[in-house]
Amino acid sequence: MKCSDATGTTTTAANSTDSSSSSRPTPTVVASPCAACKILRRRCADTCVLAPYFPPTEPLKFTIAHRVFGASNIIKFLQELPESQRADAVSSMVYEANARIRDPVYGCAGAICQLQKQVNELQAQLAKAQAELLNMQCQQANLVAFICMEMEQTPQLLDDSQMGSPQSSDDLYFIDDNNNNNNLGSPWEEALWA
Repeated sequence: MKCSDATGTTTTAANSTDSSSSSRPTPTVVASPCAACKILRRRCADTCVLAPYFPPTEPLKFTIAHRVFGASNIIKFLQELPESQRADAVSSMVYEANARIRDPVYGCAGAICQLQKQVNELQAQLAKAQAELLNMQCQQANLVAFICMEMEQTPQLLDDSQMGSPQSSDDLYFIDDNNNNNNLGSPWEEALWA
């Protein structure tokens, strides 16, 4: 088939599919359109900006983001970002959209404020527990110091009582292992049997 244009140039169009396919690039056919194109009811091309981030298995993800931000804003936003940041941006948009649907007034900021309040309460509880622990450690240290002071004063009392009357070290009213006659030698035992 021959066609001529206004300049008088004649072009020939071939009827065979081999020559026409080599002159025009054939678009690759996507097996299943992405969730965004499915919901928007449009043809999903291989250059679809939304396809990598909204797979056909997750239609709710795009529905939520689309409801809050709109498809054109999502596409514009993703085109402005480098590809390395797009996945994080989509996750953030979906999270913000979920929060905005749950809480239309505060959205994500409401969830952040609630979490910050919980952090503050937990920090206060932790500070209180640390104060109680420090208090108990101080009480334990005071008790140990008191016991040590009492132990130091007890031998002095024994020494003072021994200075007044000459007694041997065997008369300290303890059980003597060297004594085999089973006599405890305590003054209470003598008083009971006398």
